[in-house]
Order: sequence, then C-alpha cells, then structure tokens
Amino acid sequence: MVTIKMIAKECGFSVATVSKALNDAPDISAETRERIRRTASKMGYVTNSAARMLKTSRSYDFGVLFEDQANKGLTHNFFSHILNGFKHRAEELGYDISFISDQVGGREISYVEHARYRNCDGVVIASVDYTEHGVIDLVNSGIPVVTIDCVFDNCGSVQSDNVGGMMDLVKYAYSMGHRKIAFAHGEDTPVTRHRIAGFCRACRELGIPIPEEYLVPCVYLNPEASAAATRKLMELPDPPTCIFYPDDIAHIGGRNELEKMGLSIPEDVSVVGYDGIAFGQILQPKLTTLHQDAERMGVLAAEELTRAVEEGRAYVPQHHMVCGSLIPGETVKKLTP
Repeated sequence: MVTIKMIAKECGFSVATVSKALNDAPDISAETRERIRRTASKMGYVTNSAARMLKTSRSYDFGVLFEDQANKGLTHNFFSHILNGFKHRAEELGYDISFISDQVGGREISYVEHARYRNCDGVVIASVDYTEHGVIDLVNSGIPVVTIDCVFDNCGSVQSDNVGGMMDLVKYAYSMGHRKIAFAHGEDTPVTRHRIAGFCRACRELGIPIPEEYLVPCVYLNPEASAAATRKLMELPDPPTCIFYPDDIAHIGGRNELEKMGLSIPEDVSVVGYDGIAFGQILQPKLTTLHQDAERMGVLAAEELTRAVEEGRAYVPQHHMVCGSLIPGETVKKLTP
C-alpha cells in the first residue's frame, strides 16, 4: 500500500507537507498541492478512511433512506435517476453512500439508530411517508438531513415543481383546444396535492370548469388502477376529451383500456402523462408528458447535504425547486374550441 512517506520521498517534500497538501491545508501553495496530488495519483495512493475518520470525527458516508411505497425499489424510474445523480455528485464531493432502513440483521431498528450505526454524516430521504414517526424522528434527530419532495423547516430539501409542471400541461391542452380535461391523480401525498393544486389553479385561470367526476383517484405506477379510472371517466354521460394520468407508466393502463373500448389516441381521446421517461417517447404515438429533471434533483441534494455537514451549526437550510420541461409528444389532438 502506498503511504504518505513514500509519496514524500518520490516528490521531494517532507511528510508533513505531503499530509497538509492531501488534506487541503491553507498554508500549502496551489502549485505544491497540485504537484503532490499528481504524484499521489500516479502512485495509486488511496486515503485511509479509518484514519481520516479518527482525525476528522466524520465517516464521509451519506445514508440514503429510500422506502418505495410503489414497491418498485431501485427500478423506480424517477427515484432511481435521483439516486444516480445523488451518488455521482456525492462521490465527486468525497462521500460514499449507504442505504438505511428499519431492519438490521433481521431485527427492527429505528432509522435514527441505523444512521448512527452506520456513522452516517448525513441522510437523504426519498419516497417515504413523511408523516411516519420514524421519519419525523430522523428529521428531528440532529443528524443533517435533506428531503426529496417534502419540506421541513429544520433541514434542506429538493422539490420538483409539481404545481408549475401541472399548470404547464393544462395550458398546453387548453392551447390545443381542450376544455373537458380530467385528471386521474395518484394517492394522497404531498406531490399529489401539489399536482391537484396546479391542475385546479390552471383550470381556474383559463376558465375551464372542473366537474367533480373529472378528478378520479388513481395509483402511481399502477396500470390496473389507471385502466379502471379510464373506463370510469369514459363511461360518464359527458366524458372528457383529454385525460391526465399520474405518471407515464400508469398511462399504459389507460391506453390499453381505451383500446379495449374501441377508442384510439389521439383521434377519439387525448392523453397526457407525467415524468418524461424514455419509454413514453418510444411508443406510437409519442406520449405528451412533463419531463422531471431527476438527475439534477439528486445533484442538488448531494450538494445541500454536503453543505449541511460541513457548515455544522452555521448551516441554514435551503429549499431548492427544480422545474420540469414539457414534451409535446403526439397524444394530444388539436381541437377547434
């Protein structure tokens, strides 16, 4: 194993100077630091994490709390992209990641206990029930935390602009001549409430009436539920001309159900998804949807958590909002209002 002493001998500096350069000491010039780091990299030097932890009282490890309510795990397209962005940016900033849960070795353990067991410097929380006591305890534990798509006063957060995204979709459907727009929305979560708010706000601004039966409860990432919601909407005495689905995967159920009913997209009825995953753009016709910048959300979460850890008591939480972008697709027909 390459040691600091070996690096010092190779580049002609003292052991103390090499140690300072590798630890970003302010009294080492940029030129000396770069020369020493170049030599260390060439020799294959890797920092001893145990020694670094003893010296800094930090593990340089971020915990990830990811309890997917849709039971898709790491195949969940939206959250997997968030975690991918988080992982890569955390590694660039010098941190590893560990998943935490409420189970260790077959026994139950709280999220706080697991984070401390892993010596996590901080934790990012994604896709959980934020009303759960264990989650609230973690947020209030004193461990630096960053949340995804939920806001607490005492920790940083990164949100997708669900209100703005839904308003953009409604305005697009309106521009295409649609005045009878239904929304098969996901289960009751902060994200769903924001999307319903955006939908209703845009409809109100545009003067579009929203019959109560046009707001239908559905389930995220569940084609069976969206199929049932679609049939319910299309069997109304005055069915919608355009149906919004909770996500791109759920819209598949609606698409299949419309086909069973002998209806085609977009000739007979228009459809809109949400998330902007690549799959929706492979289909024919291409899905009209809202692309969420999940990778960017993950990067911002890593940067915010790093700031929370490194600033300590001086840290003031920031709440980041990430805007999406409309993908017009081909599933919304142009009507004459």
